[in-house]
Amino acid sequence: MPLSPARRIAGGALGALARQLDRVAATVDPPRRVLVLGGARSGKSHLAERMVSRHREVVYIATGHVPDGDDPEWAERVRAHRARRPASWHTVETTDLPAALRGARAPVLVDCLATWLARVLDDAGAWDDAGAWDGDERWRRRVDERVAELVEAWQGLTVPAVAVSNEVGSGVVPATPAGRLFRDALGSVNSTVAGASDSVRFVVAGRAIELPRQRP
Repeated sequence: MPLSPARRIAGGALGALARQLDRVAATVDPPRRVLVLGGARSGKSHLAERMVSRHREVVYIATGHVPDGDDPEWAERVRAHRARRPASWHTVETTDLPAALRGARAPVLVDCLATWLARVLDDAGAWDDAGAWDGDERWRRRVDERVAELVEAWQGLTVPAVAVSNEVGSGVVPATPAGRLFRDALGSVNSTVAGASDSVRFVVAGRAIELPRQRP
């Protein structure tokens, strides 16, 4: 049944309004610094990639170990991440995350803070400690210095940025001292970076929740 002239006019007006809203949405900048948290396979990396996908040029900072053939499972994870990135994105594989952030001149995606922290703890000699987060003050100071450098660089960004990190404090208590050390250290890093971010998203089963800002 053909639409009446009135319905055609109304439909055309609604379509024009929808297109106008789309154009407005495309011009509204998202928060400049966004932290995306989530558990394993929650979809946090996919969300972060979508958040920067409107930019043609993106600096993708990969903080994990480059595959060397000894760990096929890790190599497959890295391959899948690489395959999803547009050709126009520039990948930086580095352990010096603060320096990479300071040098960024295009929108940034950091994936992820958990692998970066693992390498920081390794470099600081944390695994040589007995395992208690309140143990050897020397490596703790080194880690705190690196985290402070990260936050300073994160706050100093003049381009949009999204950082991904694992939420590891909601599961079972790790069975090993090293696991508990990493869980506690990453929880502290996530809290610190969240406090320096304009927005924090928590991803659960592919669904994202924007966490409210903490009131002073």
